[in-house]
Amino acid sequence: MSLPDFIIIGAMKCGTSTLQAQLAAQAGIFMTTPKEPNFFSDDEIYGRGMGWYAALFEGAMAGDLKGEASTHYTKLPTHPDAAARLHAAAPGAKLIYLMRHPIDRLVSHYIHEWTMGAVSGDIDAAAQAGSAFVTYSEYSKQLAPYLDRYGEANILPLFLERMNAFPDEELKRVAAFLGGPAEISWRHDFGAQNVSRERIRRFPLYNVLVDSAPATALRRAIAPKALRNWVKSKLQMRERPSLSADTEAVLEAVFDADLKILGTMLGEDLSCATFKERVSARPLNWAPQD
Repeated sequence: MSLPDFIIIGAMKCGTSTLQAQLAAQAGIFMTTPKEPNFFSDDEIYGRGMGWYAALFEGAMAGDLKGEASTHYTKLPTHPDAAARLHAAAPGAKLIYLMRHPIDRLVSHYIHEWTMGAVSGDIDAAAQAGSAFVTYSEYSKQLAPYLDRYGEANILPLFLERMNAFPDEELKRVAAFLGGPAEISWRHDFGAQNVSRERIRRFPLYNVLVDSAPATALRRAIAPKALRNWVKSKLQMRERPSLSADTEAVLEAVFDADLKILGTMLGEDLSCATFKERVSARPLNWAPQD
């Protein structure tokens, strides 16, 4: 049975799609389609069985490093069984965990959910303590079940801020961690993946009425461009949402507590105030523990 050599386990909205696309473009590395099987996290998909999951890797060539990228694997408490299921099936796999400033991740997550039509209130209402928007940004908590099972040597921590600043260096770091090909280079022509630039809000029958070739052709044939643009503007998030000062202060206290734990593990003093500067300055890896 063919199983992955490595898995990008998250975090959501931290550059996992970009890293997955870069790795898929490299000779000697095979990434699954779909990009996010979410097999070990989602009960319905897990019910398809290991045969279904193993079949996702059948397209790999002999000697390829095989990987997948599923951000649901680090979505506690939504998917509580992911780490145990993954370790039971692939105890020798190497794991990659991408992070970014926790508030930036939260805002990007909110935009994603707004675009999908899953939230309708303002961002302050969504960003309450204990909500998924908050817990998915508590990185030390999301990592804990994997560190317990896989150990630090088999988990590579990465940061979107540093990957954006030093893409070639970080990709080579990933390859070295995986034992991958020595000749590996960042495809600068790709651009960022999974970016909601226009942020068109989904609604019932969106796929039929908007996201299909016949619907596109019909709109262009019967609706003036000015009308199409007006309708589009009503479905767009025109500006990136901002948290109120009070909400941001509450969130910073929550995230600073989590970042203190993460920083201790990485040998770096991390907080919301210092995060971007310190994760960009140098590659961070697990510090020796007393």
